[in-house]
Amino acid sequence: MQPTIFNIRYTLFFFLLAGSLFACKKYSTGPSVTSNVLDYQIKEIPVTQDYIVGSFYYNFGSFNVNIKEVPVVGKYAMPNGVETPNVMPQHIAQAQVAGLDYFVFSFRSANKDVNNWKSDSTLVQTFLAANAASPTAMKFALQYNWSGTSYAVSNTAPLENDATKLNQFFNDIQRAATNWMNNSNYVKVNGKTLLYIQNAQILYSNNNVKIYDTLRSRLSAMGFTMYIVGMQDRWTPPARYPFRFVNCVDAIYHQSFSTQISLWDRWYVLPQAMDQNWEYSRQYFKDSMGGISYVPNISPAYNWLITTPTSLNPNYPRTDSGAMYRQLCNVAKMNADNSTRLILVDSWNSWQDDSQLEAATDYQNRYLNITHTEFKKP
Repeated sequence: MQPTIFNIRYTLFFFLLAGSLFACKKYSTGPSVTSNVLDYQIKEIPVTQDYIVGSFYYNFGSFNVNIKEVPVVGKYAMPNGVETPNVMPQHIAQAQVAGLDYFVFSFRSANKDVNNWKSDSTLVQTFLAANAASPTAMKFALQYNWSGTSYAVSNTAPLENDATKLNQFFNDIQRAATNWMNNSNYVKVNGKTLLYIQNAQILYSNNNVKIYDTLRSRLSAMGFTMYIVGMQDRWTPPARYPFRFVNCVDAIYHQSFSTQISLWDRWYVLPQAMDQNWEYSRQYFKDSMGGISYVPNISPAYNWLITTPTSLNPNYPRTDSGAMYRQLCNVAKMNADNSTRLILVDSWNSWQDDSQLEAATDYQNRYLNITHTEFKKP
């Protein structure tokens, strides 16, 4: 029997339909959202042992008029480091509600940045006076704000090329040690005196090991065995600065990943993106950079619009009743070093970018309470 036009068309239709079904089936077994490495939930990590939590205490001269939130203590400022009266005692009390172990105060060079040094030292003294009068004193630590600009050093003009500048660097930290590190409330890590170095990734030298060895030696002669934590800039690969850190620092912390988010892909999966970066970084620091420890650094929120009202970058707002912050607390717990259990919160009071942990009239103690719940044993 000769095939009819109808049979031919029917046969072609059958093969086309079968082919399309096969193609659909093949496509359905391909990549999907659930196969993405970032498609997972951040789990709640139970606290069986307290974490040691510090928060950066910022020094600012005025309260930005674009700030919508109002501190529970009232709007305040620190012109020349002189804080509005009675604010520091209330901050200490709030910090204890949060279970914070210490504030981190920044200080700049007494030689290269004398006015800011005076302002920084005035604020530290304000804390010490209020802390001494507090029913329950809290601890504190220092962060040396290294400035390559103030020191006028670079890759082509390293610090050791100028003996005067090099000694100024040592003297800056020795001065801080003399003034404050021997205080009974200064933080120690496994018996060692804690020092943070901000912008450590740009401490330009052709031999950073020698500089850190000399610094440790000088401080040792003063009675201080140091635990030094250097900063690496945010969202950078762990292998970028080994020459600044290996055999130099005991631990590394990043600038807060949850502030200044400029890419929407990071914003949509912020806790997962931070977790993946930190997990890889801390393992690399440990295995490939001489056993350097890692200190996670998180923030409660961030708002570009306070300082840059026309910004189109994504904000990390407070419209979720602290849900995002809870996730980041657990990311921090997953990546903290078991031997030190150090966690950082940036910040205590950087109101100009809405990253503050401090209580406000709107959200009250919400972020203080979350911090306590997430990092201290029930």
